Amino acid sequence: MGERTVAVVLGRAGSKGLPRKIVAPVAGRPCICWTIEAALDARLVDDVLVSTDDDNATQIAHAMGVRCVERRAEDATDGATVVRALWHALVDAGDPATRVVMLYANVPVRPTDLIDRAVNLLGRTGADSVQSYVDVGKYSPAWQARIEPASGRVAAWSGDVLFGGVHRRQDLPPSYVPDGGVIAMTRLVLEHGARDDAGPHDFLGADHRGITTEPGEVVDIDSRVDLLVADAITRERIARAGAA
Repeated sequence: MGERTVAVVLGRAGSKGLPRKIVAPVAGRPCICWTIEAALDARLVDDVLVSTDDDNATQIAHAMGVRCVERRAEDATDGATVVRALWHALVDAGDPATRVVMLYANVPVRPTDLIDRAVNLLGRTGADSVQSYVDVGKYSPAWQARIEPASGRVAAWSGDVLFGGVHRRQDLPPSYVPDGGVIAMTRLVLEHGARDDAGPHDFLGADHRGITTEPGEVVDIDSRVDLLVADAITRERIARAGAA
């Protein structure tokens, strides 16, 4: 039996920062549409599944010809882990996929080849998981500091030298954070990470790889400002494509 890759789009109705952000309009379309479309366009994805507790999102998924499973109530709370939601979506759908791509419905902006890059690296290296990262730039740990509440005295976050002795942004050592664009993993490591006794990042496995994006290539919507940025970037992309 060969490898089968399914992309699972995760989106819950609730959100403290921006309620119902997964169906908020981005460039004239519900936010979740952009992620579903990205998954459908990925060459290395065999099928797409949406897991949500939002009725509108379910209707949108069906209209786009995508299978949908209802996200369980216990997996849709503020404290629920996305890993459990991902695993139960796969089980409830009865999908036999050997590789799983986790996509957040509130990330409407990502490079067109990002999903395929992650799946390709996963398969080529035999890794447990692959995740997208972005360089933090001027927010590097080297430039982070501690401020004593009472006196306001500033000290280096780590070590004894403030700002790591680095004067120019260009000289900062590369430092990366997950950007929310994609996580691809094997079914085996996902199942392990979804256990009740698993640690918060066990689903990434022992062999975790990273791919990188440029600042602004991925927009993860958590606030109204993020929504405005995503809308502007998407409209610009549409305009450029129309002019090409």
